[in-house]
Amino acid sequence: MKSLFTASAVALALSAMSASAQTEVQWWHAMGGELGAKLEEIVKGFNDSQTDYKVVPSYKGTYPETMTAAIAAFRANEQPAIVQVFEVGTGTMMAAQGAVIPVHQLMKDQGAAFDQSAFLPSVVGYYTDTDGNMLSMPFNSSTPILYYNKSVFEKAGLDPNTPPKTWAEMEEFSKKIMESGAASCGFTTGWISWIQTENLSAWHNQPIGTLENGFGGLGARLSVNGPVQVKHWGNLKKWADEGIFKYGGPVGGDNAPPMFYSQECAMIMNSSASRAGVIANAKDFELGFGMLPYYDDVEGAPQNSIIGGATLWVLSGRPDEEYAGAAKFFEYLSSPAVQADWASFSGYLPITQAAADEMAGFFGENPGADTGLKQITLNTPTENSKGLRFGNYVQIRGIIDEEFEQLMSGSKDAQGALDGVVERGNALIEEFQAQNQ
Repeated sequence: MKSLFTASAVALALSAMSASAQTEVQWWHAMGGELGAKLEEIVKGFNDSQTDYKVVPSYKGTYPETMTAAIAAFRANEQPAIVQVFEVGTGTMMAAQGAVIPVHQLMKDQGAAFDQSAFLPSVVGYYTDTDGNMLSMPFNSSTPILYYNKSVFEKAGLDPNTPPKTWAEMEEFSKKIMESGAASCGFTTGWISWIQTENLSAWHNQPIGTLENGFGGLGARLSVNGPVQVKHWGNLKKWADEGIFKYGGPVGGDNAPPMFYSQECAMIMNSSASRAGVIANAKDFELGFGMLPYYDDVEGAPQNSIIGGATLWVLSGRPDEEYAGAAKFFEYLSSPAVQADWASFSGYLPITQAAADEMAGFFGENPGADTGLKQITLNTPTENSKGLRFGNYVQIRGIIDEEFEQLMSGSKDAQGALDGVVERGNALIEEFQAQNQ
């Protein structure tokens, strides 16, 4: 009995030593609700797959709140090893010299498996430096697509399997829908900034700013007040006055989805990552999926859409063993099976071609689920369509919303509103440049 007790005690002691020997890797993120629960499941899968490291995820609020918390923690030398930062925070993170370890450097230093060419060009291009090296690890990448009400289309005498391809068709279909009484509004949208300004520009191969949309350096400035963007904002105002388009509000346009779910509006443009939520709320009608509409008189359109979502940045100042754990976790996170599972559940894009291939069966069983992937890989990204990189861009998106509301109220025309975006936005970019030279 005594020897059995001793053996048990030794086993418990060894177990405790093994647990204490695990290196904890803190990951601060911005995913709540069902996405947060899935994230926790992914982390558990990694933690259960080995015994050397334990990733500890911590929800820190919205994307801006999470980035702000990480910056404050870094200044206090209490930073996590990994932080999730949304795409428009890339310029700010890049400028924080000495605060981050580029992911390509991390993986090389740790001898981890890492093939940058395996990632989708439209995803990896947003997060590379001027030499083409990846700075952060893609995790949740999305792009805006068109969702439409097939039942309303049918009631209006439209082909329910043919979404509008051009903005001219958006207007034509909307008028038919409204005239038939099938719905009182043609379309609405989330994110005036991300969808109707940034993606509108990339989709038509139009510059958002100088120096490759900011990729070429801190001296870049906004130029989003060109003829195509002005034409589009002017049309949105005209269509709003005619009732064809209904504005969903600033920031993400939170009032837009309810107008679509209630069948007040027949179409909505929103994130591909909204797919699960849209399906869950489209209870009384058949749902359709399509690419973003384009102006067919603009040469080169459609080009490719650009991504939203976030990547994982590695912060400096942590012990070396934590970086070994972060590299192992990134290997796991980018594996085809894990990425395919995450993308299938969430509606985010698979970040590698191998993960996209893994999802072939899922795409076959879920028509429309690959719309975002097809759209973002439609053509090889150009200098105008690989994304944007400006400092203080979170605040600039706020300016876009403010100027659009000036347009909606009739206080400014489209040219004046977009000129306001450029003038006010460039002042913030100049401020950022002065602080980071």
